[in-house]
Amino acid sequence: MPHMLILGLGYTAARLAGRLRAQGWQVTGVRRTAGPEALAFADEAAVHAAIAGTTHILSSVPPDGEGDPVLARYGAAIAAAPALWAGYLSSTGVYGDTGGAWVDEASPMGQGRRTARTEADLAWGTLRPDMRRFRLPGIYGPGRSALDRVGRGEAHRIDLPGQVFSRVHVDDIVAGVIASFDRPPGVYNLADDLPAPHNAVIEAACALLDKPLPPLLTLGEANLSPMARAFYAENRRVANGRARRLLGWKPRYPTYCEGLTACLAEES
Repeated sequence: MPHMLILGLGYTAARLAGRLRAQGWQVTGVRRTAGPEALAFADEAAVHAAIAGTTHILSSVPPDGEGDPVLARYGAAIAAAPALWAGYLSSTGVYGDTGGAWVDEASPMGQGRRTARTEADLAWGTLRPDMRRFRLPGIYGPGRSALDRVGRGEAHRIDLPGQVFSRVHVDDIVAGVIASFDRPPGVYNLADDLPAPHNAVIEAACALLDKPLPPLLTLGEANLSPMARAFYAENRRVANGRARRLLGWKPRYPTYCEGLTACLAEES
């Protein structure tokens, strides 16, 4: 039986775990604290045993202020593990701001505010020859989309002409990871086909929910948190051609329109 070890059971990884279990896989998770079908990150004996005994290993843990915690504690064990497949969920933030230009897997890295993510991405890439790195843009899906922000009255529109972002539905990430099981290792951008302004996504969500549009504000008027404000400091389009060619993958939700409609149907 194939057995996936997932270090970090966040939103995307938990969705992947559910899909694999439905297909008959055994899945072991690792979290900060132990729980059903999950080991505690600090339980080194149990985690080392899982690393040595699984067929597939995936880390979705982002770096913190001190670097990548998975690499620091378990990197050597993962490098030596007999697993058939290894992967890491990274971010397209490693490409930095490109002024709206397209980026692909060969684009320069380390140009943005996420130096720690860039360093972690590169370190995972050299850990094993069979490593798959998935660079992900803004992730959305059921329970975590513009629909939820509009529904809570927390959505905003910012007056920044020319600002665009790429995004990806969580189920398209899951499909990309699964497609890579029997495809070449390497780096893959998993993004939809239509980079678009944040405002366009909010407006589509308002239309689906029959809600009024939030006012159009300047960046200063919006009174955003530092994290949210930093989101608007970068502007790029993410190309997905390599994943299409080498993984045989294509997004089930090629634009936010199909993705938001699917989210609404699932949540309903």
